[in-house]
Amino acid sequence: MNEKSSGGEVFVVDDDPAVRETLSIVLSAAGYEVICFADGESLLSVTRSRSPACILLDVHIPGRSGLDILAELHAEDYPAPIFMISGKGDIAMAVNAIKNGALDFIEKPFRGKEIVTRVEEAIEAFERRREPGKVVKAPSYNFPGKEPLTLREREVLELFASGNTNKEAGRQLGISPRTIEYHRANIMKKLGARNATDLVRIVMTAPRT
Repeated sequence: MNEKSSGGEVFVVDDDPAVRETLSIVLSAAGYEVICFADGESLLSVTRSRSPACILLDVHIPGRSGLDILAELHAEDYPAPIFMISGKGDIAMAVNAIKNGALDFIEKPFRGKEIVTRVEEAIEAFERRREPGKVVKAPSYNFPGKEPLTLREREVLELFASGNTNKEAGRQLGISPRTIEYHRANIMKKLGARNATDLVRIVMTAPRT
């Protein structure tokens, strides 16, 4: 196997043949082995026996929706990054997917180069977590009386409290800066922070486990 073909498997789920073909071409050219599915059930039948390096999952697919498949995969704990593919009218749905464990969303229409970059960054971020001898454990903050933070929100909060910018945090987690900003806004809402300074104060005074 040559170096270019060692990117790993990427699963693409979209009922539009043109989208599947486009993603297959650009990701294959980047060295990934691309396996395409037209519906979620076909994806699930394969993921029962193996996990890919990344999944690109469309919101609107035949049968159960992309959100239903996301829940079936237990996206928050899935061992590979999952991107939701959405049209401009599906942004609210894509944001909901992020709340339920999707790493990020890719908006149609998209550029091939952007897709490759985002997939590469996401896979690299997940691989860093699995480095030999490295135990990844997001800090468990205790905010009495507040809505619990998701695993991703705790990771974002830790990076933000450590002084990382949205871009830096996004690079470490394989997430777009826009989605990092969404997570930060949601964290502030959950914790009742009025601004960034207030959020840092809340974090610094919170007990950790």
